[in-house]
Amino acid sequence: MISALLWNIILGFVFLGVLAYAAAAWSAFLSARESGTSPVAALAGPGRETARLLIRQRSITPGADALLARIGTGLLPLAALLAVLVIPLGQHAISDLSVGVVWFNAMEVLAWAAVWMVGWGSNSIWGLVGANRFLAQGLAYELPHMFALITAAVGAGSLRVSDIAAVQEQPGHLWFVVYMPAAFLVFLLSLLAFAFFGPFNQPVGREIAGGAAAGISGIDRLLLLAGRYLLLTAGAAMAVPLFLGGGAGPLLPAWPWVLFKTVAVLAVLVWIGRRVPAVRMERFTEISWLVLLPLTILQALAVSIFVLVGWI
Repeated sequence: MISALLWNIILGFVFLGVLAYAAAAWSAFLSARESGTSPVAALAGPGRETARLLIRQRSITPGADALLARIGTGLLPLAALLAVLVIPLGQHAISDLSVGVVWFNAMEVLAWAAVWMVGWGSNSIWGLVGANRFLAQGLAYELPHMFALITAAVGAGSLRVSDIAAVQEQPGHLWFVVYMPAAFLVFLLSLLAFAFFGPFNQPVGREIAGGAAAGISGIDRLLLLAGRYLLLTAGAAMAVPLFLGGGAGPLLPAWPWVLFKTVAVLAVLVWIGRRVPAVRMERFTEISWLVLLPLTILQALAVSIFVLVGWI
């Protein structure tokens, strides 16, 4: 039993790592097409950047709390790895917790702490501003994100992620994206926000010289940047059991459908991240609290009514 569990954990982490690299390569490919350089050569760009950062010496600013910053850089990819434990990659999750939805959301909060520790520990004004921007970004998206998660849980009557997927896999049952499209769109938007990717990359933005990543280099920088793609990949994988029917699909077993749907969501997220310009933090906060939050509350209310009348 222990060996089977370890094997499942290894497969889950390989799944996450391979797709995260694929997302980084897809982003580099899109960037190369826009700049007119060779898209094929760009596919190996993440590998070259990884090798460069692995051999680069760590730099430390004077007065930095190096231990705090390095703990933060390690926590970011760890949060993604822990989040994927409750996501069914086939019929069952690695750790099928009864409160899997809550666990996934808690790992996002761990990512908040990780980025803030990096920004504070680097003893750089740019790092601190970037870390505080990420906290402000999190406060903006978190409530709509939580209501999106709750809506899927209400539809299935369970906080267990595999139960949510199992309800959608029943013959004749529609996927939750049909019943709760607003929650699905808000969930995708929040994935970009908690991975500080694309239009929500202000925590590591150019105008603050790299933000939270400004005071770190070498393997520390590699962990921080890789953590972004790992978080984005974990979120894309979570969208599949929550809204896209889990492993439901014709002919093939469950796991190929989970893989295909995850890749599709991830490809769309990376494409959006490359096409949409950065969003100003105060405007995002205003839109989130005045538009997205009421929208997700109304969506949760509608789904609750559907459950009571037996339409779900």
